[in-house]
Amino acid sequence: MNLQAHLDKLNHPVQPNGNIVEITPGNEFGLSDEYFELKADIHDRLTKVVDLSLLDSVDEKVLREEIRNRTQEILTDGSVKVMPINSKEHECLLQEIEDEVLGLGPLEALMKDPTVSDILVNAYHSVYVERFGKIERTKIRFKDNKHLMRIIEKIVSAVGRRIDEISPMVDARLADGSRVNVIIPPLALNGPCMSIRRFSVDPLEMHDLQVLKTITPALGKLLEGIVQARLNVLISGGTGSGKTTLLNVMSRFISSAERTVTIEDSAELQLRQEHVIRLETRPANVEGAGQITQRNLVRNSLRMRPDRIIVGEVRGAEAIDMLQAMNTGHEGSLTTVHANNPADALMRIETMVNMAGFNLHSDYIKRYISSAINVVIQVDRLVDGSRKVVSLSEITGMEGNVISMQEIIAFEQTGIDQVGGVSGHFEVRGVRPKFFDKFTQMGVPLTEELFDENETPFDED
Repeated sequence: MNLQAHLDKLNHPVQPNGNIVEITPGNEFGLSDEYFELKADIHDRLTKVVDLSLLDSVDEKVLREEIRNRTQEILTDGSVKVMPINSKEHECLLQEIEDEVLGLGPLEALMKDPTVSDILVNAYHSVYVERFGKIERTKIRFKDNKHLMRIIEKIVSAVGRRIDEISPMVDARLADGSRVNVIIPPLALNGPCMSIRRFSVDPLEMHDLQVLKTITPALGKLLEGIVQARLNVLISGGTGSGKTTLLNVMSRFISSAERTVTIEDSAELQLRQEHVIRLETRPANVEGAGQITQRNLVRNSLRMRPDRIIVGEVRGAEAIDMLQAMNTGHEGSLTTVHANNPADALMRIETMVNMAGFNLHSDYIKRYISSAINVVIQVDRLVDGSRKVVSLSEITGMEGNVISMQEIIAFEQTGIDQVGGVSGHFEVRGVRPKFFDKFTQMGVPLTEELFDENETPFDED
């Protein structure tokens, strides 16, 4: 099902004032302590009668059938105290028991929901999700913190990590690619907390961003031209603003004839080209050894004969190596950074270069940045939860000791409509970007009229 079909099918109500909307996905009836006690008793019995060592070697369909049959036996043999339930509740109980053994328990229903982009567990009784930029509270819960910890330990152990009082924070990745962050007591005062950033099986495409009004068709053509012209791009934005999504969409326009190396802390990019090398960092083991950082990978990638290097997000000393790659023949490289606006993005890059410990003069770093990066794209999550490309700027060089940057296109917000949505329009600043000469050299089929402020090629209508 494509994105538009999901939008049409869901027709999900959003409160105009932006408040949290309470929803009830999954189990509507099983919220009583008695129900959770029943599930816990059945789970304990199953661990004694089912050989859990076979989980990785037996087909999941066969395992689910075996678990379902054993659960039926447990419900009828009198070994557990059974509460009165109807046929619908009985079927839901069987499904949830399967999820407890083979999946993520109460979270399994959310993991199967394609409209959920983030799952936020604040404690065993408090689970939120994000849908289309809006945070919504669910009635899904765990029995207690011990139940939640059992699911957390299942996730962590599957990737060869551990979590306890000595190592109370973990970043991990699920089998489907979803990114997980866990923090537990004594650091988390209210109980174990877990955040799951969902991995999209069917990643958004340029058309999907236009449906969501993140960009307009004309802006999409410009972004396509920027990639085809092999300009170095920095995508800036806050957490959850859509930086990685936009980076993924722009990567679609890299020629299949080019060799591309991607470098990420947690692999999220989904390039469709065949000639792609995917690299991922590695944390230290329990002895504190064996860590491989993004900087290690960026430096190693320079020896792999890449045409382009894509760094999922620069957040430390690897920024200097990324700039060196952009300045030494790897044109068309792309990366993202956390920042509130393009100027802050460049300041963060400068700060991260200083973290490399080279003790370089500020003017030299700024000149290096200005010669390496061609385009800065700002992506924001607006007050209505929508994501929008709000600025596209070109770095033109240095003016004294300041990086010179000119905005080419910007989104101007004019207000909030009656249903709580952001209203506004894209404005062309009327300047001919210097990178347009690169368009001509690379045969990108765009004309100068695209940047004429008297025209309206970037209107959303």
